[in-house]
Amino acid sequence: MAKEIERKFLVKGDGWRNMGVGGVYRQGYISTQKAVTVRVRIANDRGYLTIKSPSVNCSRSEFEYEIPLADAQEMLDTLCDRPLIEKVRYKVKLGDLTWEIDEFDGDNKGLIVAEVELSDVNQQIELPEWIGEEVSHESRYFNSNLARFPFSKW
Repeated sequence: MAKEIERKFLVKGDGWRNMGVGGVYRQGYISTQKAVTVRVRIANDRGYLTIKSPSVNCSRSEFEYEIPLADAQEMLDTLCDRPLIEKVRYKVKLGDLTWEIDEFDGDNKGLIVAEVELSDVNQQIELPEWIGEEVSHESRYFNSNLARFPFSKW
């Protein structure tokens, strides 16, 4: 079983923009029952099916499997709730950490969030100057909730 330990922050300014290359992501949610999510994602030209447990103290179980691109597209078109999550993800390597910066589009346009995966819930990290408020424990910033309650409706 894979464990995901992740902290999430709002992004301020554009200091990160020239630090990484972006890839287009489209994802949707088949189920978000009892805080367990089943997500379908197309990242660039690859399909994935991911199941995540509820988050406890920035940590949760995550099971991710690559699936055929055509299957992922069919699931997004027919099984996933609307709206879909549309974003460009930039990966920025700083020291031993890789920051994933999501610049949302569609119904979540205007929202930019940075996530960093850690090896331990108590791991100390140095925050880049473009990192703003931490929102790790604010469920409205979870992608599964952004699909149901988009940023544009806040």
